[in-house]
Amino acid sequence: MRKLFLTLFYSGLSPKAPGTVGSFVALFMGLALLQYVHVSTLFMLSILITVIAVKQIDIYEKEVGAHDGKEIVIDELAGMWIALSICGITSENIIIMGLLAFIYFRLFDIWKPSIIGQIDEKVPGGWGVMGDDVIAGIAGGIAAAGTYELLVRFIL
Repeated sequence: MRKLFLTLFYSGLSPKAPGTVGSFVALFMGLALLQYVHVSTLFMLSILITVIAVKQIDIYEKEVGAHDGKEIVIDELAGMWIALSICGITSENIIIMGLLAFIYFRLFDIWKPSIIGQIDEKVPGGWGVMGDDVIAGIAGGIAAAGTYELLVRFIL
């Protein structure tokens, strides 16, 4: 059950780009949830999942003897849902905002600028695994909102 949760229904076992595959699964789960719940509920769910995942990752890392295995993608779900929660997504802009949030979240998660990289490198255990993605989600959501605003003002 732990592995099902941490690998986001085994999407993290993808042989190529497990983080991107996990983020893609998280995007579609988040967009589906937003059809039924308010964006603030998605945000609170991402926080709840983060807290649960920290403890589960600590246990899993002790079992396998490795830190931040590529198969762990529950951190991508938390980051992706945070990006979706704060980007200003609505039923009118759900496609473009979902795409922008995904692109920016992945960009920050892969590139790991500034504090995102420091958390990834220096914070041990579950908080280290989850922390960089939470901050990447915040940065991705803000960047998506800004990009969307520019698109609306100058192109759309």
